[in-house]
Amino acid sequence: MSELIVDGVKVSYHVAGSGPVCLVHSGGPGIHYDYLRMPELERHLTMVYLEPVGTGASDLLPDGDYSMEKYAYFADQVAQHLGEEKVFFLGHSHGGFVALQFALDYPDRLRGVIVYDGMAFNGQELGEEAFRQIEAYVARRPAGDPVAAQVLAAWQEETPEDKASQVDALQRLLPVYFKDFEEIAPRLADWFPLVDITIDPNRQPSAWDVRERLGEIAVPVLVIVGAYDFICGEKWARQLHDGIKGSELVVLGDSGHFGHLEEPEAFFGAVLRFAAAH
Repeated sequence: MSELIVDGVKVSYHVAGSGPVCLVHSGGPGIHYDYLRMPELERHLTMVYLEPVGTGASDLLPDGDYSMEKYAYFADQVAQHLGEEKVFFLGHSHGGFVALQFALDYPDRLRGVIVYDGMAFNGQELGEEAFRQIEAYVARRPAGDPVAAQVLAAWQEETPEDKASQVDALQRLLPVYFKDFEEIAPRLADWFPLVDITIDPNRQPSAWDVRERLGEIAVPVLVIVGAYDFICGEKWARQLHDGIKGSELVVLGDSGHFGHLEEPEAFFGAVLRFAAAH
């Protein structure tokens, strides 16, 4: 682990691999980077796994202002600290939001952006669509299925304030994040404990919507999405693809929110082809 002090705030990051530098921003907000480790990419790229501010070993922000602009700013400070003229930026889920903001704010720093299960806004519309997809998930399951009941209950509960309860709720929700949880779960015994979160009770609400600005993005962009992703789904990925001129869209037909686990060959192949082209 390495760290950098930016405006009095500690930002931690981890470097692995060799080749062109790729910043990696995890989801959440607040989800620890560990679940997103990608050894397959580390054989071809220098992967710089950020611990975003307010997450893991990085400091909480004193003012609770975790806007996308702030996340992008701290990521750029790491990029500058690394001394690289241009980098790739791979953002997953909420990290994909940050990747888009980074492309808008710091285009000269980028070789390309990989938006992995991301979208161009947050807010009520996101939650409403996610709940529709959870209802569709429940409808696909057998009547009275306990896993479907567990997922629905976890989604409908009020967000708990303490970390242990939030981690528990996230673990109970995990089946809906995959196309076929029962099939893949036995292979993920070592992965499940990596799913962790940092809670900042001072985190302030932050509305964000750059859908009207997608046309401003002029760097190469690869959009990757799982066809069964309930929360950052294909509908929003196609919105990105349609809005960003020259972007590439890859839909993983047998994946939910974690295509790097469910369809690793297709996922890593798409990322490496994109990196080689730029």
